[in-house]
Formats: sequence, C-alpha cells, structure tokens
Amino acid sequence: MQEHEIWLTRQFNEHLAGLGNFLLGLAGQHAEAPGHPWKNFIVMQLVVVLLMMVLFAILRSRLSVERPGKMQHLFETIYLFLQETASQNIDDHPADHVFIFGTLFIFILFSNLIGIVPGLESPTQVPYVPAGCAMLAFVYYNYIGLKTHKFAYIKHFAGPVWWLTPLMIPIEIASHLARPLSLTVRLFANMFAGEKLTLVFLSLTYFMVPAVFMGLHAFVALIQAYVFALLTTLYIAGASAHEH
Repeated sequence: MQEHEIWLTRQFNEHLAGLGNFLLGLAGQHAEAPGHPWKNFIVMQLVVVLLMMVLFAILRSRLSVERPGKMQHLFETIYLFLQETASQNIDDHPADHVFIFGTLFIFILFSNLIGIVPGLESPTQVPYVPAGCAMLAFVYYNYIGLKTHKFAYIKHFAGPVWWLTPLMIPIEIASHLARPLSLTVRLFANMFAGEKLTLVFLSLTYFMVPAVFMGLHAFVALIQAYVFALLTTLYIAGASAHEH
C-alpha cells in the first residue's frame, strides 16, 4: 500500500520524478510507481541535511572570539558536552572521534525534531534511516578497532584461550551484529511511537493538551539522539581500548 504523501513529497514527485527515478536507477533500484519515486523519509532527510548546511554556513559566518552570539554559544556548549563525553569514555585520542558521533547526534536530533513542524514528518520514524545511521556507527568503530590494533582486533574474536575459539567466534560475531540492530530498533520504535501519539492527541483536541505531548516528543527526540551518540562513543571506546 502506498504511503501517505506529505505536501513536500508531493512537490518532489510532481516536479522531480525524473531525477528520483534516475537516482534509484544508479542504486540499482526501481520505483514501484514511476510517477512517485520520492518517499517521505527520503525527502525529509534531504530537508534536514539542507537545514544543517544552511545553519552551519550562517554559524560559520558569525563566528567571533570577541563577541560570540547566542547561536555560537549554543553550539560551543554542544561541542564541549560531546567532547567531555568522549574524554570520559575513550582513552585513545578522544577528540579525534567527536566529529563522527557529533554529526550523528546533530543529524538525528534535527531528524527527530522536524516531525513537530505541522505538515512534516520525522525521517527517523522509518527504520531505513536509523539503520543507515547504525551501519555508519558499526563500520566506523570496527575501522577504528582495525586501525588501532591491526590483526589483534580480529584475534580477540577467538577468545582468551584457543580451545574456546569455536564457541567464542559465533558469540562475538552475534554480539557485534546485534549492536546496529539495537541502535536501529531503539531509535525507530521510540520515534514511531512518539510521532503516532502526538498525531492522535492532535486529532482529539487542539487546546493545550497537544502542546504537552509535543514537548514530550521534543524531550524524547533529544534523549534518543544522545543515547545513539553515547552508545556509538562506547563502541568506539571498546574497539580502541589498549587492554582489548
């Protein structure tokens, strides 16, 4: 069954259907309906990325040591908080990894919050988006493990003693594969439930009560973005730890 198109997705399908089909073709995919290749979650991701680019372009143009503005103070606070989180958990060059989970935090936070805007949807309520973020975290922390420990990182999957190897390898592989699954399900389930709950109460009443649930939705959006970034930090810490 075709999903309900929000107004922005409808504009993309009316005016950019050819581009959408072309991009799907490059990825080896084909739209179920050639006239509607764009999906809500794809369009909303593009909107989030565009908002981030515009916001950071404005922020960069206003950076000042002598007279920092409110926006600069806000993002400096976010950066220092993420840097402190990294320093508390990662022993090996923690500042080198802030960019990855910082980017994930900002992208997921914006993606979560944009659903509060009437007529728009949170792309993170569709499992493909959290899965993509989770796979990025999965690839990155394993890359850091290989870069830091070389072959010893793979060797640790075999366990501390050779006779446990047949048991430890499948356990370790299953444990690592469960991480992106856990990240995906946690973020998707919370945002999907929050989005539907907000819509239900908006349809029941328009006086004060929806504002409470929109505030709750914003709180959940912030918490889920932080949990995703924190777990990514912990995975990096485990992969790069020298006592591994």
